[in-house]
Amino acid sequence: MEDEWTFVKKRTAAEGAVWVNQDRSRYRRTGDRQLQSEAMFQQRIAALGYPVPAVLETGSDGAEFFFVEPSLGPASLNDAAWNAVGGAYGPMPDEVVDEAAAVGARLLAAQAKHAEPATRDALNAWVKQAGWTVNVFGENPDLDTPRTRAVLETALDRLSHTPMCWAHYDYGLPNAFPTGVIDWQHHGLAPVGYDTYPALEIIAFKGGTKGYYATAAQRERYTAALDEAACHVLGSRPSRHLGEFLLIKALFFLALMKPADLTNTDKVIKWNYRRTLFTMGVEQYERTGRIDTAAFPTLDDFAAQPEHCRTGGA
Repeated sequence: MEDEWTFVKKRTAAEGAVWVNQDRSRYRRTGDRQLQSEAMFQQRIAALGYPVPAVLETGSDGAEFFFVEPSLGPASLNDAAWNAVGGAYGPMPDEVVDEAAAVGARLLAAQAKHAEPATRDALNAWVKQAGWTVNVFGENPDLDTPRTRAVLETALDRLSHTPMCWAHYDYGLPNAFPTGVIDWQHHGLAPVGYDTYPALEIIAFKGGTKGYYATAAQRERYTAALDEAACHVLGSRPSRHLGEFLLIKALFFLALMKPADLTNTDKVIKWNYRRTLFTMGVEQYERTGRIDTAAFPTLDDFAAQPEHCRTGGA
């Protein structure tokens, strides 16, 4: 008996949708040829030991491509953290941090095992693709300054001897489950550690809207677990490049944020909020080589500032 599929959501930044079967044991992803490439990539990294769902079935009706994968569980790590805080803004549970560290370590170990030497061309492509620089600087031309470009060049210089691997580009708790990682539509080459190390830090870019945050102690424990996994394979600790990783994440979180309707106050505030976080990140990295996400204001605190303090600047 064929599965009957129920619509779950549209795919983000890509054509298509996600569907689930009746007993929620399988998911069906539909889309264009880009989805076919994603399915092939997921099959390839599964063979390399990446913790990803198996591709159970693929097909096409000529106009639309699909693939089917098993469910990795009823709740992502984001859902688990959200449910645990019960709608109140508070620290995420230690158990979720430990689960994030475990699946992150598995992913990191597989990536490190199949890493390859970095090249400047590959690093430049990573910044462009993972940072969505064409979109970000197109929507925010005032941020595309010699100063910003110099900071990015410094970051690439520091990463020149870090091996690269096939990466998710949008890794975070919403895509992570205790048993694996889903949603590989934005994959590409990245320095080893780019996916996993920022996972708890990037919660801050959501401005408190996730309902939870990671404490300093939780972030330290998470990073230590990843370093231990990386040392077994690489003999080094990618955590030393967290500043570089977060600089590119600051670009990523600013992508596609400029609203088409500039009279939409809520969307304009969110856009300017991300602009401000990017500017803060650049300033911090320029000064210290690090980015302290704990210093970021929440979205509510930012929105409460006077209007002249809510305009992003360079």
